[in-house]
Amino acid sequence: MPPARKRARTYDPVKTRAAVLAQFAHVRDGVRGLDEERLARASDLGDWSVRDLAAHLTTALENVSRNLDLPEPASRELALLDWPFATAGRAQAIADGTRRLAADHPDLDALYARTEERYTERLAAAPDGRLLATLRRAPGSGPETGARTGAMTLADYLVTRTVELVVHTDDLNRAAGTDIPFDRQALAICTRLLADALAVKAPGASTEVRIPPYAVVQCVEGPRHTRGTPPNVVETDPLTWIRLATGRADWRTALDEAKVGASGDRADLASLLPLMG
Repeated sequence: MPPARKRARTYDPVKTRAAVLAQFAHVRDGVRGLDEERLARASDLGDWSVRDLAAHLTTALENVSRNLDLPEPASRELALLDWPFATAGRAQAIADGTRRLAADHPDLDALYARTEERYTERLAAAPDGRLLATLRRAPGSGPETGARTGAMTLADYLVTRTVELVVHTDDLNRAAGTDIPFDRQALAICTRLLADALAVKAPGASTEVRIPPYAVVQCVEGPRHTRGTPPNVVETDPLTWIRLATGRADWRTALDEAKVGASGDRADLASLLPLMG
């Protein structure tokens, strides 16, 4: 696991809380408009249907509620910038649990309503510094099947919820043909966290990665650039970056389709992507 940077970016907890709820509300509205034909469509996520994906999106909030129900751990073990690299290895268990969740809750709007109610109730009394024993546990699975990734503060864990919501909102839009909007703050937080994760994975200052209007990071070992136009530059839009970082898009294809601009000998990020599986 790559070490986290010594100085992680800070996020306003109030804005993060608002962004999580705003994006969830957008998703709920979009899911409410899906008919049975679109819910039955295949998604690009293994053998999940659109219904499975829609049900899975509720776990972004439900995992917060569930972890707030657990005893507070004694110490923090997982830094925010470690999180993107600590999420692999649970794909099959999460997929199996998600299918059970979708099967057990055919009324998706009721599932969303219950999830939001539990979340807002528990979050109201929880301080930002409250530690959560964040378990990467598939919905519907028992505690014996959970995989501990470490304790995080609530404020940091909510930052990761924007990644879950934004990434899967994009998945849902592509699979179901919907046009669910992205909350600007949620999209910004997600973009910045994944950009900073790249700088963790490939520390250095020879390459500048630009994702306007939300993030600029320097990464990759090599000669440090100090003034003028950097010799190695990568530039793309937020959604393309998020898709590259999470394996939804291929680096070479994105270059060929002019969705990414890359100039310089050290601007090839193919070997560094995806950051999250």
